[in-house]
Amino acid sequence: MDERNILSPADTADELDGTAFRHTQDHLVAAFATADFRSAVRLLDAVAVVADELNHHPDVRLGWGRVEFALTSHDVGGVTLRDVKLARRVGEIAAKHGAKPA
Repeated sequence: MDERNILSPADTADELDGTAFRHTQDHLVAAFATADFRSAVRLLDAVAVVADELNHHPDVRLGWGRVEFALTSHDVGGVTLRDVKLARRVGEIAAKHGAKPA
């Protein structure tokens, strides 16, 4: 499958199973709870490194003890395999940082 094909929630269900991410219309979304603001920033910083490596960048909302991610492929107007790959990596990074799905 081409990484630029738009995926439906049914298409991503198996890949997202067991992750904090859910597929809403044209985004994958998840929130992670951290111990405090500093740990939320560290989580975001680690995700930023991987996002840059993948050349695919999430929309982020940062707050005290919480980071929310929204992933979509803006160039095609929906969720693609690129978003699913980044979602899985974000989940791995969050687990390594002790962040819990919120």
